[in-house]
Amino acid sequence: MKLKNTVFEDIEIGQSAALTRHVKMSDIAGFAALTGDCNPVHLNQDYAVQTPFHGIVAHGMWSAAQISAVIGTKLPGPGSVYLSQDLKFVAPVKVGDVITTKVTVVDKDYNHGFLTIDCQCTNQKNEEVVFGIATILAPTERLVIDIETPEVRLVDGLC
Repeated sequence: MKLKNTVFEDIEIGQSAALTRHVKMSDIAGFAALTGDCNPVHLNQDYAVQTPFHGIVAHGMWSAAQISAVIGTKLPGPGSVYLSQDLKFVAPVKVGDVITTKVTVVDKDYNHGFLTIDCQCTNQKNEEVVFGIATILAPTERLVIDIETPEVRLVDGLC
């Protein structure tokens, strides 16, 4: 996969990028194994049906990771540094949902090279599931790089 960034000077307020993912149980299980967050609401259907969610839900931070993916691969792209975030998790994300993650530049700090980015994740019904703001240190050097998508096999997960 070829990744290309957009440097600070070329980024415009209002510029946006998005990524869409279909949520699979393997995404949730993999996230649990990698992070050690083995809360049964994410992994055990018998338990999860008894919760207010009525079934397994993805980790909230899985959605936050999608925001990071858009920032790190699309806008600004490679070379970006994620400095801070303030997110609200307003609806559950379930297996089978189609989540579209969109980031939009809302401010530029020319003194420090920071971007303020509006972040939003919506499901297939266009319902907002996560929203918030992130601060990003934008790259100053143009970069085009070939990246191989890693193949991950979990043998000794934390769960």
